[in-house]
Amino acid sequence: MTNKKSFKNWLEQFNLEHPLVIAGPCSAETEEQVLTIAHQLKDTDTSVMRAGIWKPRTKPGNFEGVGKIGLDWLKKAKAETGLKIATEVANKTHVDMALEADVDVLWIGARSTVSPFIVQDIADALHGTDKIVLVKNPVNPDLALWLGAVERLHKADIQNLGVIHRGFSTYEKTRYRNNPEWQLAIDLQNEFPNLPIIVDPSHIAGRRDTIFDICQTALDLNYDGLMVETHHTPDDAWSDAKQQITPEALHQMTIDLRIRKEKGEEVEFRNKLNTLRTKIDVVDHQIINQLGKRMKIADDIGALKKKNNVAILQTRRWNEVLEKMVAEGRENNLSEDFVIKFLKAIHEESIAHQHKVLTD
Repeated sequence: MTNKKSFKNWLEQFNLEHPLVIAGPCSAETEEQVLTIAHQLKDTDTSVMRAGIWKPRTKPGNFEGVGKIGLDWLKKAKAETGLKIATEVANKTHVDMALEADVDVLWIGARSTVSPFIVQDIADALHGTDKIVLVKNPVNPDLALWLGAVERLHKADIQNLGVIHRGFSTYEKTRYRNNPEWQLAIDLQNEFPNLPIIVDPSHIAGRRDTIFDICQTALDLNYDGLMVETHHTPDDAWSDAKQQITPEALHQMTIDLRIRKEKGEEVEFRNKLNTLRTKIDVVDHQIINQLGKRMKIADDIGALKKKNNVAILQTRRWNEVLEKMVAEGRENNLSEDFVIKFLKAIHEESIAHQHKVLTD
């Protein structure tokens, strides 16, 4: 895997006192739309305007982007506002046209990251470029696949690399469009702390009302920037209307977000402590979520026992579980006393769930 120290800190070129902000519409729709949004973003903390030119869609027939003409609109927006511009590329043809249009930031989307063949073709087309290249996480939670894409680009002598955390698909219904799986991104940061990471709250949330909270969590975890889908009339957007916010809302959000600057030993201590506490919050959320899933299974067991007239308490089964979990807890540096107390609490809640099913 790529050496941790080999990633270039391209963020320094922006000379910012705040995290990098990449913003703009999900899709470039018309020249007027692109220019209107660009001029509104100019008055915010935005440094890079993003817009989808080619849109990979799940089903054929949906809006798949305006294509090459959109690059001309982005170039005009760049000339008029001074903002850098960014777009997604999914093949060699996209790369060639984007480079010809002097696009500053290119990103590889989640659907492309899943395929080493696609990533390699893009890496070959970008070989040696000094452009910033960002890699979105693959659709499914696979850290090795995500970092494998980064490695392919690094081996193509692309130094200005970073990743975008946009969440992961799940078959379960959650409050998110794409489950954030914060722990996976934390693992990436721990393994490659010098690799810039940017959150895409729009694709994680799927709706605009939770974007702020996702951004705050990311900043608490020391993310380097935000990529926020922004539209001057989001409800009229041609794609992903529910997850886009206005430039005005973006501006207010960047004011309200708590950004911790590391200046001085005491402040640095508090920043690190807050980051560690946020990591604990992430794990605690996972624990509660998993406990909820466990109790749903207990409900199903209760219904099965009721149907077959079987008693709730199965002592032999409980003792087997207890013995196995104590041994597993020991391997994870957990005391036997803690594991027993924790499992007893879970067992009591499970029995209560089953009893409720039996008596309903």
